[in-house]
Amino acid sequence: MALSKFETIKGLNKHVSFFHVEDRTFTPYGKIIKGYDFHELQTYMEDIEIPQDQNLYIASVANMENTRVKEQIQTAFYGEMSIQIGYCNGPNSTLNGLEYHKGSEINIAVTDLVLLLGKVQDIQDNIYDSNNVTAFFIPKGTAVELYSTTLHFAPCKVNNDGFKTIVILPSGTNEPLKEDLEKRTEEDKLLFMKNKWLLVHPERKQLVSRGAYAGIRGENISIFQ
Repeated sequence: MALSKFETIKGLNKHVSFFHVEDRTFTPYGKIIKGYDFHELQTYMEDIEIPQDQNLYIASVANMENTRVKEQIQTAFYGEMSIQIGYCNGPNSTLNGLEYHKGSEINIAVTDLVLLLGKVQDIQDNIYDSNNVTAFFIPKGTAVELYSTTLHFAPCKVNNDGFKTIVILPSGTNEPLKEDLEKRTEEDKLLFMKNKWLLVHPERKQLVSRGAYAGIRGENISIFQ
């Protein structure tokens, strides 16, 4: 009997705790979203290419926001708070960093992918040990809510072509910060963009050079396919 994609990828990644998103282990990190029809958004993504040199994140796409499901999600799921809908596509297969927001994020897997997740509660003195990371396989077509206490970053690919995911967040998330922002607390050192607190692995020099806080210790975990 042929192995499922999940079983195959899990077998290749025994260096990290690895689960299917339907496993109850996912419960502290988020939940699978049901009751919404994301077909309009998924259809838009069909013609969007996957860059092969680096990840591409577009926070807000007018065509994706001019949809019925956007109004439904904004009204009910986010309690009438303004939201943005965009996407993240790319060839990524490495942890590199972990971020969190003050508000849930929705990811819709347009392709099979893996999310590397952690918990805000495990950050100690602005340091996070990557040994605490858990990997979750997200099948194509699955929509998940990631709670505001869930550390996450770009998905990892499980196919040679790369990954595609739709990203829904409160409006303004990931926009540039004001240059004169006054930092008062230790957590403020992690604030990298609007509503984006970020720790990166020291190996991710591109982000470190832009001022991201190098707060991840341990292995810069990679997902093999």
